[in-house]
Amino acid sequence: MTGRHETDLERWDRNLIELLQEVRVIQTGVQVLFAFLLTAPLAARFPELTDFQRYDYFATLLATGAAAVLLMAPTAYHRILFRRGDKRFLVEVANRFTLAGMAFVAISMVGALLFVTDLMFDGAAVIVTGFFAAVACLLGWCVLPLRRRAQLSSADARSRSA
Repeated sequence: MTGRHETDLERWDRNLIELLQEVRVIQTGVQVLFAFLLTAPLAARFPELTDFQRYDYFATLLATGAAAVLLMAPTAYHRILFRRGDKRFLVEVANRFTLAGMAFVAISMVGALLFVTDLMFDGAAVIVTGFFAAVACLLGWCVLPLRRRAQLSSADARSRSA
């Protein structure tokens, strides 16, 4: 039970609005990172990149492009399915696209940090930066929310059996 006095349609409407607001926040960061990555080859030092830096750059560019596509998909779905009475499906699909998009955002952020760190430093700094960035995304975006979700599911199961 949600504790709200709303119909199913009102709940799906609210869920969609909340999801699209969250996507708007993420999209801005992805668009800025994508713009940076698209202009990077124009920099004077770009031809001097090592093979690792080139592969990292390209993987990061692809991941950022994928993140942008996935995070824009809910809006496209909403426009195409507008007024078709399929709000529940729309929310479920948009949620999947958003989660997949966030995974690619994490890959993009780690890749961009690796790229810039490798341009500035050698060796350990690159590894440590990449490791901590990946762990931060994994903990903040996956492990901790999934842990809380499991706790809530356990609490719900206990309250239903009581």
